[in-house]
Amino acid sequence: MEKKEDSNLIISQYVLAVKEIKNAIIDSRYRAARSVNKEVLELNYSIGRFISQNSRNAQWGSNAIAVISKMLQQELPGLRGYSEASIKMMRIFYEEWCILFENRQLAIDDFNNNLANEILDNKITVNKFSTEKISESDLSCFLNVGFTNHYIILTKTKCLEERLFYIRRCAKEFWNVETTKYHLKEDLYHKEGSIQQTNFDKTLEEPDFKQRALESFKEEYHLDFINNDDMNERIIEQKVVQNIKKFIMAFGPEFSFMGNQYRLEVSGQEFFIDLLFFSRRLKCLVAFELKRGEFKPEYTGKMNFYLAALDKYVKLPDENPSIGIILCKSKNEEIVELSFSDTSKPMGVSTYRTSQELPEHFRKALPNIEDLKRLL
Repeated sequence: MEKKEDSNLIISQYVLAVKEIKNAIIDSRYRAARSVNKEVLELNYSIGRFISQNSRNAQWGSNAIAVISKMLQQELPGLRGYSEASIKMMRIFYEEWCILFENRQLAIDDFNNNLANEILDNKITVNKFSTEKISESDLSCFLNVGFTNHYIILTKTKCLEERLFYIRRCAKEFWNVETTKYHLKEDLYHKEGSIQQTNFDKTLEEPDFKQRALESFKEEYHLDFINNDDMNERIIEQKVVQNIKKFIMAFGPEFSFMGNQYRLEVSGQEFFIDLLFFSRRLKCLVAFELKRGEFKPEYTGKMNFYLAALDKYVKLPDENPSIGIILCKSKNEEIVELSFSDTSKPMGVSTYRTSQELPEHFRKALPNIEDLKRLL
């Protein structure tokens, strides 16, 4: 009997050993892959700089890149990734990002003056990416995105924020080339990348926390989870109550539900927050208020009070400031903006869709937001 127990113990130790070794291998390969990708991006950027500075001044012939590519193939037989098209991609990669990493914007006219002649060089210097114009988190995402994905994003977007949106998603969700093309074609940035109106810029000081907060919420949310034609009205109501929490949890797996009608006591008086969550990613409390109609200015004052109370009585010392999200059926952007002008606590306003997105025979059966709040 003892031998069998000893054998089981040894087996369990082997299992743990295999698990540890496997995790170490995976972690090492991941870090190696990240390092290789970083080196590739830095090399391609540097080659792009060299090609750009020497090809835009009209001293090289119009067919220079094609000739250089062919000669490279002869010098290094079997070399991949340095076709004429690839080298032009490197030039675009440099020219689109140099404003961020070189602290000066590239202008083609520069190459017609003396300044251009001063920066031309016959040597390629590979430098590390460094910038004060984006956060460390965004730079890390930038270095984790493959060169082809970078090129696709550059050719399909124009503004920096849109590019960073796709770079963040590409890095964090491990998009391949086809996935990146699909989301760009579907215009994901304008569908969900533009976040709800917030006052985060003036109320959150720490840059990384501010960026993570901006990334965590959408402009609009859908309550379109009912799809069973055989449900009666009572079951539909129960289904809505069951799924409204799941919908809020769809903000991300890092959200933990702390309660509905969450009780706060201030100076002997009771106050109740519709929904309260804790975000592990943001490391802060997140309060939600549900409103059935259009946004009203007084909602910000109430939310500001809730957040102040949460920070004073509920928030732990090592947690970030609490954040509030007001969910309304509709909003006027100017009214929201003016309402935020004198607020001191971080909050945002998002809209939602409900029965309008559902089959017609469900619409009259769905309870409104106020009913949901009472049912919750």
